[in-house]
Amino acid sequence: MDYGLIGKLEKAKRYAEDRTRFRFNKFELTFHGDNNEHNVSFNAGDFSCDCEFFITHKRCGHTMALEILLKGMIPEAVQP
Repeated sequence: MDYGLIGKLEKAKRYAEDRTRFRFNKFELTFHGDNNEHNVSFNAGDFSCDCEFFITHKRCGHTMALEILLKGMIPEAVQP
């Protein structure tokens, strides 16, 4: 392996351990729920999910799980 690449790999590992270096702006994913798969997206601080609960409450177990998983890497949700 190239010595320059070894140095980059070590740096990447340090970066990956420091969650404060990452700030997600937008993404889309498929969430494998207990009963169905759901399409979840995040854009400019706002989540969206295609589950029925999200449609009426603007928050759901799928989006809250992502808030927990990505704590410190996305803006904190404002509680209504």
